[in-house]
Amino acid sequence: MTRKARIRAALVTTTALVTGATVTVGVGAASSDAGARPTKKQIAALFDGWNKALQSGDAETVAARYAKDAVLLPTASPQIRTDRAAIIDYFEHFQDNKPRGEKIRSVINVLDQNSAIDTGLYRFHFTDAKTGEERTVEARYTYAYEKRNGTWLIVNHHSSVLPPAN
Repeated sequence: MTRKARIRAALVTTTALVTGATVTVGVGAASSDAGARPTKKQIAALFDGWNKALQSGDAETVAARYAKDAVLLPTASPQIRTDRAAIIDYFEHFQDNKPRGEKIRSVINVLDQNSAIDTGLYRFHFTDAKTGEERTVEARYTYAYEKRNGTWLIVNHHSSVLPPAN
Protein backbone atom coordinates (compact mmCIF):
# COMPACT_ATOMS: atom_id res chain seq x y z
CA MET A 1 0.00 0.00 0.00
CA THR A 2 1.39 3.38 -0.96
CA ARG A 3 1.76 6.24 1.48
CA LYS A 4 -1.11 8.08 -0.26
CA ALA A 5 -3.39 5.01 0.04
CA ARG A 6 -2.52 4.63 3.76
CA ILE A 7 -3.38 8.29 4.43
CA ARG A 8 -6.66 7.96 2.53
CA ALA A 9 -7.55 4.79 4.51
CA ALA A 10 -6.71 6.56 7.79
CA LEU A 11 -8.89 9.54 6.83
CA VAL A 12 -11.81 7.28 5.88
CA THR A 13 -11.47 5.36 9.18
CA THR A 14 -11.26 8.58 11.23
CA THR A 15 -14.27 10.08 9.44
CA ALA A 16 -16.28 6.91 10.04
CA LEU A 17 -15.36 6.90 13.75
CA VAL A 18 -16.23 10.58 14.24
CA THR A 19 -19.51 10.21 12.32
CA GLY A 20 -20.43 7.09 14.30
CA ALA A 21 -19.69 8.82 17.61
CA THR A 22 -21.72 11.88 16.62
CA VAL A 23 -24.72 9.77 15.60
CA THR A 24 -24.49 7.71 18.80
CA VAL A 25 -24.35 10.81 21.01
CA GLY A 26 -27.25 12.40 19.10
CA VAL A 27 -29.42 9.29 19.45
CA GLY A 28 -28.63 9.04 23.16
CA ALA A 29 -29.61 12.65 23.74
CA ALA A 30 -32.84 12.32 21.78
CA SER A 31 -33.75 9.11 23.54
CA SER A 32 -33.19 10.54 26.99
CA ASP A 33 -35.41 13.56 26.27
CA ALA A 34 -38.17 11.68 24.46
CA GLY A 35 -38.10 8.67 26.75
CA ALA A 36 -37.69 10.31 30.16
CA ARG A 37 -39.26 8.35 32.99
CA PRO A 38 -42.11 10.20 34.66
CA THR A 39 -41.77 11.09 38.31
CA LYS A 40 -44.05 9.66 40.97
CA LYS A 41 -45.46 13.16 41.40
CA GLN A 42 -46.40 13.28 37.70
CA ILE A 43 -48.14 9.91 37.96
CA ALA A 44 -49.95 11.00 41.16
CA ALA A 45 -51.25 14.05 39.26
CA LEU A 46 -53.03 11.74 36.80
CA PHE A 47 -55.48 10.84 39.59
CA ASP A 48 -56.10 14.53 40.22
CA GLY A 49 -57.03 14.97 36.55
CA TRP A 50 -59.32 11.92 36.70
CA ASN A 51 -60.96 13.21 39.90
CA LYS A 52 -61.51 16.63 38.31
CA ALA A 53 -63.10 14.93 35.27
CA LEU A 54 -65.28 12.89 37.64
CA GLN A 55 -66.51 16.06 39.33
CA SER A 56 -67.37 17.62 35.96
CA GLY A 57 -70.54 15.52 35.91
CA ASP A 58 -69.81 14.53 32.31
CA ALA A 59 -69.27 10.78 31.84
CA GLU A 60 -67.65 11.35 28.43
CA THR A 61 -65.01 13.59 30.04
CA VAL A 62 -64.17 10.82 32.51
CA ALA A 63 -64.14 8.13 29.81
CA ALA A 64 -61.72 10.22 27.73
CA ARG A 65 -59.08 9.52 30.39
CA TYR A 66 -59.28 5.78 29.55
CA ALA A 67 -57.65 4.03 26.61
CA LYS A 68 -60.06 2.65 23.99
CA ASP A 69 -59.11 -0.89 25.10
CA ALA A 70 -59.17 -0.14 28.85
CA VAL A 71 -60.67 -2.45 31.44
CA LEU A 72 -62.66 -0.99 34.35
CA LEU A 73 -63.61 -3.10 37.37
CA PRO A 74 -65.73 -0.45 39.07
CA THR A 75 -66.50 0.16 42.73
CA ALA A 76 -70.27 0.14 42.47
CA SER A 77 -71.02 -2.41 39.75
CA PRO A 78 -70.41 -6.14 39.31
CA GLN A 79 -70.03 -5.68 35.53
CA ILE A 80 -66.54 -5.61 33.99
CA ARG A 81 -66.41 -2.63 31.60
CA THR A 82 -64.27 -3.34 28.53
CA ASP A 83 -65.27 -0.69 26.01
CA ARG A 84 -65.91 3.05 25.87
CA ALA A 85 -69.72 2.72 25.87
CA ALA A 86 -69.72 0.54 29.00
CA ILE A 87 -67.31 2.89 30.79
CA ILE A 88 -69.48 5.89 29.93
CA ASP A 89 -72.58 4.01 31.09
CA TYR A 90 -70.96 3.29 34.46
CA PHE A 91 -69.91 6.88 35.06
CA GLU A 92 -73.29 8.26 34.00
CA HIS A 93 -74.80 6.41 36.99
CA PHE A 94 -71.84 6.81 39.34
CA GLN A 95 -71.88 10.57 38.90
CA ASP A 96 -75.55 10.85 39.97
CA ASN A 97 -74.40 11.30 43.58
CA LYS A 98 -71.69 13.89 42.83
CA PRO A 99 -68.65 11.79 43.81
CA ARG A 100 -65.39 13.37 44.88
CA GLY A 101 -62.35 11.16 45.36
CA GLU A 102 -59.70 11.67 48.00
CA LYS A 103 -56.56 9.55 48.21
CA ILE A 104 -55.78 8.12 51.62
CA ARG A 105 -52.62 6.20 50.73
CA SER A 106 -50.88 5.76 47.42
CA VAL A 107 -48.07 3.49 46.26
CA ILE A 108 -46.73 4.40 42.83
CA ASN A 109 -44.47 2.22 40.70
CA VAL A 110 -43.02 3.79 37.58
CA LEU A 111 -42.31 0.82 35.34
CA ASP A 112 -40.67 2.68 32.46
CA GLN A 113 -41.06 5.89 30.46
CA ASN A 114 -44.46 4.75 29.15
CA SER A 115 -46.10 2.83 31.98
CA ALA A 116 -46.83 3.16 35.67
CA ILE A 117 -49.11 1.76 38.35
CA ASP A 118 -50.78 3.74 41.13
CA THR A 119 -52.40 1.60 43.80
CA GLY A 120 -53.71 2.30 47.27
CA LEU A 121 -56.72 3.46 49.23
CA TYR A 122 -59.12 6.27 48.51
CA ARG A 123 -62.31 7.71 49.92
CA PHE A 124 -65.32 8.83 47.93
CA HIS A 125 -67.57 11.57 49.22
CA PHE A 126 -71.11 11.38 47.81
CA THR A 127 -74.06 13.74 48.03
CA ASP A 128 -77.45 12.19 47.37
CA ALA A 129 -79.06 14.19 44.56
CA LYS A 130 -82.57 13.81 46.04
CA THR A 131 -81.99 14.22 49.78
CA GLY A 132 -78.71 16.14 49.96
CA GLU A 133 -77.48 13.52 52.44
CA GLU A 134 -73.73 13.04 52.42
CA ARG A 135 -71.95 9.74 52.82
CA THR A 136 -68.40 8.46 52.52
CA VAL A 137 -67.16 5.15 51.10
CA GLU A 138 -63.60 3.92 51.47
CA ALA A 139 -62.21 1.76 48.69
CA ARG A 140 -58.98 0.29 47.40
CA TYR A 141 -57.83 1.04 43.88
CA THR A 142 -55.33 0.24 41.16
CA TYR A 143 -54.76 2.41 38.10
CA ALA A 144 -52.46 1.07 35.38
CA TYR A 145 -51.37 3.87 33.07
CA GLU A 146 -49.73 3.82 29.66
CA LYS A 147 -48.45 6.74 27.65
CA ARG A 148 -49.96 6.43 24.18
CA ASN A 149 -49.22 8.93 21.43
CA GLY A 150 -47.87 11.32 24.05
CA THR A 151 -50.92 11.09 26.35
CA TRP A 152 -51.17 9.21 29.63
CA LEU A 153 -54.27 7.00 29.66
CA ILE A 154 -55.79 4.53 32.10
CA VAL A 155 -55.53 1.03 30.63
CA ASN A 156 -56.76 -0.84 33.70
CA HIS A 157 -58.69 0.48 36.69
CA HIS A 158 -59.84 -1.67 39.57
CA SER A 159 -61.76 -0.22 42.50
CA SER A 160 -63.51 -2.12 45.26
CA VAL A 161 -65.06 -1.21 48.57
CA LEU A 162 -62.58 -1.63 51.38
CA PRO A 163 -63.45 -4.77 53.35
CA PRO A 164 -63.78 -4.49 57.12
CA ALA A 165 -60.66 -5.06 59.18
CA ASN A 166 -60.44 -8.36 61.02
